[in-house]
Amino acid sequence: MFEGKNIILGVCGSIAAYKSALLVRLLVKAGANVQVVMTPDATNFITPLTLSTLSKNPVLVDYFEPETGEWNNHVELGLWADAFIIAPASANTIAKMATGLCDNLLTAVYLSAKCPVYFAPAMDLDMWKHPSTVQNIATLQSFGNIMVSPGSGELASGLYGEGRMAEPEEIVAFISAHIKKQLPLTNQKIIVTAGPTYEAIDPVRFIGNHSSGKMGFAIADGLAAMGADVVLISGPSAQTSQQRSVKRIDVTTAAEMLDACLLEYKDAKACIMSAAVADYTPVNVSGKKIKKQDVNLNIELKTTTDILRVLGEAKQAGQILAGFALETDDEEQNAIKKLQKKNLDFIVLNSLNDAGAGFKGDTNKITIIDRNLQKTTFELKNKHEVARDICLKLAELLKK
Repeated sequence: MFEGKNIILGVCGSIAAYKSALLVRLLVKAGANVQVVMTPDATNFITPLTLSTLSKNPVLVDYFEPETGEWNNHVELGLWADAFIIAPASANTIAKMATGLCDNLLTAVYLSAKCPVYFAPAMDLDMWKHPSTVQNIATLQSFGNIMVSPGSGELASGLYGEGRMAEPEEIVAFISAHIKKQLPLTNQKIIVTAGPTYEAIDPVRFIGNHSSGKMGFAIADGLAAMGADVVLISGPSAQTSQQRSVKRIDVTTAAEMLDACLLEYKDAKACIMSAAVADYTPVNVSGKKIKKQDVNLNIELKTTTDILRVLGEAKQAGQILAGFALETDDEEQNAIKKLQKKNLDFIVLNSLNDAGAGFKGDTNKITIIDRNLQKTTFELKNKHEVARDICLKLAELLKK
């Protein structure tokens, strides 16, 4: 949920500030770009050096940098962030947030933030239960701010009770779950296939194609970013997923890809077949390398099982199945024929006649045709943007 996200972590003056170091580490490990903003009092509990080292970004404390006089623009920070986490959130800062006071950089950024704001209170038991704190927290929640509730335990004062800041792991899990709930494809299992298949001739040689897998991997990442539980079934490819939640299954042959698809398809909500599956495979595979001779080599081929057709026949009510058509002639007619013959809900058409489309490159130009023959043609885009268009089409159909 944090992959590629810009996160501001606000750290207030509290003994619980020592936990911020682990929180930064967890967020960075989850793929976030973390910018720490501290109140001046917070620097008495944990050094900016510690947090800047862990976040790999300079820590911001003041409106102006003392040595350079450079202004830390709170408005730009508020616009930059995808989420603002204040942990620990002291009773003092909570009161300022509730009443609109901004006498330091952290509270100024808070008033400028356009993103979701999460706060994890940390204070002693009596402060936590004081009517003013209760009222201030209710005010923040009425603003739409989300509280990560404190736990109970031994407090810095020696008292035992509520007011301990939630543990860093709990904060990350809470926010991840909250973000995921807002996403359009949350808890929807979706299969994506990618890359080529290799059909062995002998232990050294194979029949393959030029597919790099870039398009399929971009689709898988796009769906995962929208909350889906993605299963990526990939033929041989050097690509890697940017979203760590993607479950990857590696296969080599068309037969292996078919088996993996059938196993995962039973409980999937959708499947996007973007792999370039070989149409033919050798009838006989030599167990030893075939030696070069001064005569022509004839290899007898047989057709591979049509995975799209099999999945189309097995499709249940409510499941969405999509495929790709890479064409050179009569593009739309051939794509529509494939759409209807294989019981697809939509097909993504590429034409090798379009500059920048096809295998290996970083761009693609597509037309999406659905089962009602509604056609949407897109301009040439990079494959991540193309993937987003495809993901949005799938999300639209899953809503119906």
